[in-house]
Amino acid sequence: MEALYLLIPLSTLLVFLAIWVFFRASDSGQFDDLEGPALRILHDDDGVASDERSSG
Repeated sequence: MEALYLLIPLSTLLVFLAIWVFFRASDSGQFDDLEGPALRILHDDDGVASDERSSG
């Protein structure tokens, strides 16, 4: 029973800390572009590879 006196405030503090971190990341623009990095991997870089072969 005494453990609850420690665990309840600690868990409440942890929840508020997680919410603060989420809103801080959201305010800094962390979640602005969710599709850009996912689509960037699909673009071909054939132009870069052909430039390296022609110059070498």
